[in-house]
Amino acid sequence: MRLWQPPRPVIQQLAFLSAARQRLIQVYNQLANPLTEQQSFINSTLQKQILKNCKASLVALEKDRKAIDKAIDKLIEEDSHLKELFGLIISVPGIGIATATEVVIATNELKTITDPKQMACHAGVAPFEYRSGTSVRSRPGVSQHARKRLKSLFHLGAISAIRVKGELRDYYQRKVGEGKSKMSVINAVRNKLIHRVYAVVRRGEKYDKFYPLSLA
Repeated sequence: MRLWQPPRPVIQQLAFLSAARQRLIQVYNQLANPLTEQQSFINSTLQKQILKNCKASLVALEKDRKAIDKAIDKLIEEDSHLKELFGLIISVPGIGIATATEVVIATNELKTITDPKQMACHAGVAPFEYRSGTSVRSRPGVSQHARKRLKSLFHLGAISAIRVKGELRDYYQRKVGEGKSKMSVINAVRNKLIHRVYAVVRRGEKYDKFYPLSLA
């Protein structure tokens, strides 16, 4: 058991800003995606008119999103502990500000979830076997009670990591070449990212690809 520590005011502010950012992105996508999808179904003149009518709203949403990004950056920059913590987390290839922000909020600066395996479960990355008695009922899957936002961000991070030259792309290509399903390998990459985030924070040193993999 650990004594519960409420989030610092700066973390509460970060959570509010992050939530507002997510809402803006959601509204932007809800407006922008249909405009692209319906191009094949309506005449070009009407399509141009609809795009023109929606352009101001899309521009305003993007402007507001960038303003929140700046507010988040300012919040991090002005808090020495947050600045150091974010510097460590985003040093891991594939991890950006959005993912680091969600990790810090979800774990209260890595105080409530201190183990990468627990975090993998929380983010829906750790696989589980579904059993009935002593029998395995289906192939391993991930928890349906996961924090979906984290899962989505780590997925994007994994996709980014396997697209650039490096050990994670080599790992992905090797495992797929061995016959592993692409999604299971991507899930393994997500798990590796989580372990690396916790490793750099535990060591207090930015990610170094030459550091022993057992700790990364």
